[in-house]
Amino acid sequence: MNYTAAIIADFLKGTVEGNPEAGVSDVSRIEEGRPGTLSFLANPKYEKYIYETQSTIVIVNEDFKPSESISATLVRVKNAYESFAALLHLYEQNKPKKSGISKMASVDESASLGKNLYIGDFTVVSERTRIGDGVQLYPQVYIGDNVSIGEGTIIHPGVKIYEGSEIGAHCVIHAGAIIGGDGFGFAPNQENNYQKVPQVGKVIIEDHVEVGANTTIDRATLGATILRKGVKLDNLIMIGHNVEVGENTVIAAQTGVSGSTKIGKRCMFGGQVGLIGHITIADGVKIAAQSGIPKSIKEEGAVVQGAPAFEYGPYQRSYVLFKNLPKLRNQILELERKVSDLTQ
Repeated sequence: MNYTAAIIADFLKGTVEGNPEAGVSDVSRIEEGRPGTLSFLANPKYEKYIYETQSTIVIVNEDFKPSESISATLVRVKNAYESFAALLHLYEQNKPKKSGISKMASVDESASLGKNLYIGDFTVVSERTRIGDGVQLYPQVYIGDNVSIGEGTIIHPGVKIYEGSEIGAHCVIHAGAIIGGDGFGFAPNQENNYQKVPQVGKVIIEDHVEVGANTTIDRATLGATILRKGVKLDNLIMIGHNVEVGENTVIAAQTGVSGSTKIGKRCMFGGQVGLIGHITIADGVKIAAQSGIPKSIKEEGAVVQGAPAFEYGPYQRSYVLFKNLPKLRNQILELERKVSDLTQ
């Protein structure tokens, strides 16, 4: 990466304020800016750093009004955060890509392989698997029988994809993720033991999905567990059997979604959210971190918090009260004592 402010502004459809020939070859956080690097300012909390940063170029919102002089060259854009992300994506795309099939990989002769592949050391590609063009399988990946992987998908080291799973195009699956393991299905029998219910369904992951490290997605008992187009899952998430996650929904780390729950489009879940099974979450719902969801949320765009969760606004007002309950109790006890003294 070696670009001038003028080139960056042209790519982002922004304007330059300062030296258009100022050049950068790396990126840095604004509070740790170094000469020759590009930074951005989107959150007003970090404004103080722009006046002292050593970054050569800083991307800012077009309506940003500095209160002091700035030594860096500014590139003004409509949305600094989105623009910086676009530049990082360009940088990532231009990085050299690995290619070729390692001699230490195990690829079954019945597998169908696309062009321009990378298959790393000790990766296993099993029977009748279909791998699209430009797929990258890093070392120690396991791909089970009858799996399909769409073009341009990247699968990082140690991922395990069980038989029959379908992975779309341009997905990213991070290290340690397990896709298609058995759902948690057991039925009590007459001996008061639990009989395993065979999980004979599959997992379907559509295009442009990202799955975080050590996340697990269970195969369906029957049918399919489905992640729709554009879903983004953080690390350490559990998706149960027969769950369906709608398009462009994002879920943060350590969230658990129980079996047969249906999640709508464009939802946003904070970290450590827990959802019971067999419920429905409407489109556009936002769930705050560490919330527990015991029933369906049918209102589109609802914002909830708490365990059990309810509307965000009432929760915040209730929190002000219940965090003061010990103080209120002591006040009531003191009042009771005074009343008792008066009556005696």
